[in-house]
Amino acid sequence: MTEEEILNTLNHSNDGYYCSFVELGHVYSYLIDCRLNVFCANDGRWAIAIERLGYNPRAGAIILDINYYGNCLNNLESYNGRPTSYYSIYPIDADSFNKTIDGESLRPDAKFWLVRGQRISLSHNKQEYVDAGIELKEYEPDEISAEEIGRLVVPQYQDLFRATDNELYKSIPADLKKILVVDEWFHKDFQLQFSPIMTDEHLRQTYEFNKNLTGLAEMTFESFAQSYRCQAILKDDWNRDNWENNRPSSYETWRLIAKVIVTKDPDQYKPILQPNTHWTNWPDSGSM
Repeated sequence: MTEEEILNTLNHSNDGYYCSFVELGHVYSYLIDCRLNVFCANDGRWAIAIERLGYNPRAGAIILDINYYGNCLNNLESYNGRPTSYYSIYPIDADSFNKTIDGESLRPDAKFWLVRGQRISLSHNKQEYVDAGIELKEYEPDEISAEEIGRLVVPQYQDLFRATDNELYKSIPADLKKILVVDEWFHKDFQLQFSPIMTDEHLRQTYEFNKNLTGLAEMTFESFAQSYRCQAILKDDWNRDNWENNRPSSYETWRLIAKVIVTKDPDQYKPILQPNTHWTNWPDSGSM
């Protein structure tokens, strides 16, 4: 096991299907909280479990996703016959959550959430949100959204919303030792765009099949092919820029984490870059 091998695993965590590098700014989920856990063994096995807690309006729930990376993972979840790199947990009792949320907003009579069997009081006092640094969107007067509630209560009850050791070890061998826990770090989202290679014949078949079903009938095949090729070039440029600037090995955080794993010394994690994992630094999360 070397630092390069660990970084290479993180760099290539996106498989174009259901495995990917953790995305704090995911546009379908409002970021609320996160945590980084590092595990290793004396025989070179290692694992990283990154917790991301967020409110997903489409799922109608606050979800804790554990994102797994390592060289000894087991019991990973699967989807459509392919492995996924994350495992989802719902810390809030679904009935208590649904009874307090109307659409995506707090009901006027909402009083509590049941989180891992414990009642958590919910606040309608706007000043409490202001004091906590939460600027209410208030699309309607006095409206408080689900993610805003989460951002208020989670810091008060963090242990209830974070993964238990049993949950963390779901896909990590039990004999690995947890050697480092980081509650905030400097992070860059790293997602690559994958698309199939289209030959001219494939493009022709796609054009012929779709031209009468969509607006392609107003476009010649030559224009369609040129547009597709231009988009492919732009996508390649986007991927190239993302790889150069955002892959895990390109910045301090993950190079230090790799050093911690290889040396089994948590004191090797002495970052200089300021952490940016607080939800206020990810305003585009949940934006779609």
